[in-house]
Amino acid sequence: MTDIKIIQCPLGQAAARIKTLAREAGCGDEIFIVHDSNVTDIVDRLGLEAQGVLDIDATEEMKSFETVMAINSWLMDLGADRHAFVLGIGGGITTDMTGFAASIYKRGVKFAFLPTTLLAQVDAAIGGKNGVNLDSFKNIMGVIRQPEATIICPEVLETLPFSQIASGAAELLKTFIIDDSSNSYDKAVNLLTQVCEAEDKKAELKRQARQFQALIAAAAQVKAGIAGRDPNEHGERRFLNLGHTFAHAIEKNSNERIGHGAAVSMGMLLAARLAENLGIARQGLAAGLEADFIACGMQTRCPYSIESMAEAMKKDKKAQGDIIHFVLPVKIGEVITRDLTVEEAVEALSQD
Repeated sequence: MTDIKIIQCPLGQAAARIKTLAREAGCGDEIFIVHDSNVTDIVDRLGLEAQGVLDIDATEEMKSFETVMAINSWLMDLGADRHAFVLGIGGGITTDMTGFAASIYKRGVKFAFLPTTLLAQVDAAIGGKNGVNLDSFKNIMGVIRQPEATIICPEVLETLPFSQIASGAAELLKTFIIDDSSNSYDKAVNLLTQVCEAEDKKAELKRQARQFQALIAAAAQVKAGIAGRDPNEHGERRFLNLGHTFAHAIEKNSNERIGHGAAVSMGMLLAARLAENLGIARQGLAAGLEADFIACGMQTRCPYSIESMAEAMKKDKKAQGDIIHFVLPVKIGEVITRDLTVEEAVEALSQD
């Protein structure tokens, strides 16, 4: 069992918590910040004294080994030694690259994350998967290494447009489709539907901030629990890939014009259809999920045929030879894996 630490606190308390983390990790005050260039205001509000601050372009195009090398060169130029503590501030792309860079700099230095998107708070910044893309194929290079902690601050979501909340909602709902022991799926759908329908979405989200943070905390704990029990993805952790084999193929086909959250929502519906066609899930599960996703403001219609995504699916990092461990929903709160070739999956989905 791997201990995965999640800290929830106001942004005003985060600097003190990060300093404590660094000292407990034996790093003293040698803190280096890597952040998405779009969240400079959050870095300023954090008010954390650092040995150096580096802003990066956090795009899928820049999610590459070249950017990781640039981060490591920056650390070396500043004289960061093996006691350096690296803090990644931003969304999932930033935390993925920062964690990878810290994991290989001088054979590994300590690091932590302060995620600034919903998607990162409930998924990308939790669990220790750090990596980059290769030739636009998702997360082909990387390592599994846990941050000292993931610090979740509610204020950082307040300025996000609803489109980014809807994108992160895909990973939020995905978590509860996998494990709904906290009875959070319906609560999340109801809250997101109210926000989506509100004329002033930011005001509605702020009004429901306490309930929203409770849902984020519940999702984060589910992700941390699964990743902690199976850190190297030999079994249970595969469940967290629900929808992702399809999602990565959608992102590849779109040349990243379709964002990760939207691709995941489309991918989960394809997984639900596949489960129905294989007799694993009851008929109507996919339609019910689609209705919920639409009500929450999420994208649901995949613009590509399953046949056109086949080649990208074969290059998925989870493929073992010709076999892919497809994660399929049985019902809300229960998923299973089914080993299929891409051809078998395409054939089953072509039955619609």
